[in-house]
Amino acid sequence: MKNQKHARANDAEKETILTREGLRKLEEELEHLKGIRRKEVAERIKLAKEFGDLAENAEYDDAKNEQAFIEGRILQIEQMLRSARVIDDAAVAGDVVSVGATVRLKDVAAGGELTYTIVGSAEADPLADRISNESPVGRALLGRKKGETVTIHVPAGTLTYTILDIVR
Repeated sequence: MKNQKHARANDAEKETILTREGLRKLEEELEHLKGIRRKEVAERIKLAKEFGDLAENAEYDDAKNEQAFIEGRILQIEQMLRSARVIDDAAVAGDVVSVGATVRLKDVAAGGELTYTIVGSAEADPLADRISNESPVGRALLGRKKGETVTIHVPAGTLTYTILDIVR
């Protein structure tokens, strides 16, 4: 029990690093969940109750599960917003890779180019080339300068990138 309390205290204290865009998106999602989704699910639960026996009511179970997910997500977003540190675009140095910077890289082995934006873990979306500062690649790039070659050990092997450009 003591370890669980300690773990929860550490989770609550963890800073959420966000860009201004990430902050805006989280605030919009929270507003949507509280203002629209809560009402929609409450209506679904109300309608499902009208079907009778709740013990074998799949619509009711589904709506209650969705309600639990929505409430959990609301709590998660509220916690992230309470512990948010917003990266000021003006504070992002153009000569060093930092959170909020977009980095153009050359894959030394494959010869191709990649572009990543380094963001906090709450905004990470690898499919959109937004990688977390906590990921192996993001962590290895932080603090590096244009022209540097970086070797990164990832679960799939070793990557070697040369930093071609850093954009704020």
